[in-house]
Amino acid sequence: MKLNLRVMAPNRIVWNSEVEEIILSTNSGKIGILPNHAPLLTALDIGVTQIRRNGQWSNMALMGGFGMIDRNQVIILVNEAEKGSDIDTEEAKRKFLRAKYDLEQAESRKNRIEANLALKRAKARLDAATT
Repeated sequence: MKLNLRVMAPNRIVWNSEVEEIILSTNSGKIGILPNHAPLLTALDIGVTQIRRNGQWSNMALMGGFGMIDRNQVIILVNEAEKGSDIDTEEAKRKFLRAKYDLEQAESRKNRIEANLALKRAKARLDAATT
């Protein structure tokens, strides 16, 4: 038995296929999804989602959203998503280091919040590309 996974961003379908297992980053931690999982609606955090298909693991950076699991259907609605294999590792490292620097330099509360969010996104992209 398999799961039907569909990952949708506002402008495109990022993933649409059968998979064996999914590990999602939720606002309360990571959860594993296998066939016949109990129905669930959850908020997704910025982070890496791992997908096992044909015995091989793939990574995807998700930039927050929602996941719905029901009757072996997994629908993920996200603000943005990138497959780890599509991310340029060197560019992701540069953006991560830049985001880290920007957070260190942020002075106002608003700038620190924005810089922290940018760092979290950059880390998700880097982790998806390198793991």
